[in-house]
Amino acid sequence: MVAMATTFTRMDSSTAEQWAVIGAETMRNQPRVAETVLDMLRRLEGITDGFATDQLTHALQTATLAEKAGAEPEVVVAALCHDIGKLISVFNHPAIAAEILKPYVSEPTYHMIRTHQDFQGRHYYHHFGQDTNAREQYRGEPWFELTARFADEWDQVAFDPEGETFPLEHFEPMVREVFARPRSM
Repeated sequence: MVAMATTFTRMDSSTAEQWAVIGAETMRNQPRVAETVLDMLRRLEGITDGFATDQLTHALQTATLAEKAGAEPEVVVAALCHDIGKLISVFNHPAIAAEILKPYVSEPTYHMIRTHQDFQGRHYYHHFGQDTNAREQYRGEPWFELTARFADEWDQVAFDPEGETFPLEHFEPMVREVFARPRSM
């Protein structure tokens, strides 16, 4: 099937019909989002930044723990993708990962990823003279308990070279399902 192309050269001269073509093409090409995310996850392999495991193993262990705890598939996929932003910026990785996930997951799952570093701070911020209670600024939010569980039970304990780690192939169908269609635009 040959893709139809629109002919406008400026958005302010476009038509509704042209945007219908663009929308249809975007949805037809939606599988590339999951494939790009999977490629990004694979690229985490070998990045250790001083940790006992590489970032792919850490992501896989976090997702493994979430799945074994009975988390919903979108939460498992978010757990898998939570540090994907480290490919671009370690210092801003939660925001990067959260924005990648945002159109595809619920608001609580989005906020879980967006704020996970402040929740993790309970376990290590004291080494940097930072507030170990940084998570408290979010207390009362409907996603607070989910994020605390993510940080305390799945993420911060997932740096074990001997820890149970499902392979990426195990999670690929879930990744493809979550990224198949945006919930919002």
